[in-house]
Amino acid sequence: MKKVLITGALGQIGSELVLRLRKDLGNDNVIATDIRKLEDNFICDEGIFEKLDVTNYDSFLQLAKKYEVDTIIHLAALLSATAEKNPKFAWDLNMNGLMNALEIAKELNTKFFAPSSIAAYGPDAEANNTPQDTVMNPTTMYGVTKVAGELLENYYNKKYGVDSRSVRFPGLISYKVEPGGGTTDYAVDIYYQALLNGSYESYIDKGTKMDMMYMDDTIDVIVQLMNADPKKLIHRNSFNITAMSFAPEEIFESIKKYIPDFKMDYKVDTVRQKIADSWPNSIDDSCARKEWDSNPKYNLDAMTKEMLEKLKEKLKAEGKI
Repeated sequence: MKKVLITGALGQIGSELVLRLRKDLGNDNVIATDIRKLEDNFICDEGIFEKLDVTNYDSFLQLAKKYEVDTIIHLAALLSATAEKNPKFAWDLNMNGLMNALEIAKELNTKFFAPSSIAAYGPDAEANNTPQDTVMNPTTMYGVTKVAGELLENYYNKKYGVDSRSVRFPGLISYKVEPGGGTTDYAVDIYYQALLNGSYESYIDKGTKMDMMYMDDTIDVIVQLMNADPKKLIHRNSFNITAMSFAPEEIFESIKKYIPDFKMDYKVDTVRQKIADSWPNSIDDSCARKEWDSNPKYNLDAMTKEMLEKLKEKLKAEGKI
């Protein structure tokens, strides 16, 4: 990667990836894009930022040509819970945006990354230690678009030689950007509420295990994969990756080690619970570890310690605590 265009740059992953790549490659070599521009925002104000609707092919293509990029990282998408509220729009954004991005990668001969998700599996896959290659019958529109996206990326690699790479993200946890419509977002919000209110009402039921990853590891995963030797990559459709798997009561106990009076109750959201129940409890990431040395650093307690420390600093700076 030398010059990178990132779509969905104001989202949870994009915001932190832009910062990392600006540091690695220089501000002039990272083109951050999103459908909206925010005022007084570090992504928009401290480097190159362009407004972009990824469903507009011509605008997308002209922007990639203008900056002569050699890599496209396509993050623009509607997430799981939000997608269930508007499935038609989710299909249009997630699939037509991806098709446009792949067509541009083909035309300009760029490297390409677009993430998949554990949502791609569905309830028919093995729930525990879900393998890299297995049945995929998702029951959400988000999951459907992710399976279709994996197949589409693999198609463009096999038919047109596009250097496409992908991972199936688990739930992602970060203190920098607030949660935004995902089923696993309870695992971000719980830290906010622990510091702001000393209590949390979980919309995911006890005993519901899901794979998770701290955002520092997530960014490392993307950079490592994009810099990996393509000759070693057997899987192009999407790699399983994970760092930890836990249920709400386990993250609660982890927080209590640092905030002993913290309390948690349950008020289950049936829509998001149904989504969570259709996802794996834990996944097998051995292919990623073997093919490009994926090796996440954070476990649950290490993540909790850093989340509480960093988030406390952030909330104090914002005058909220």
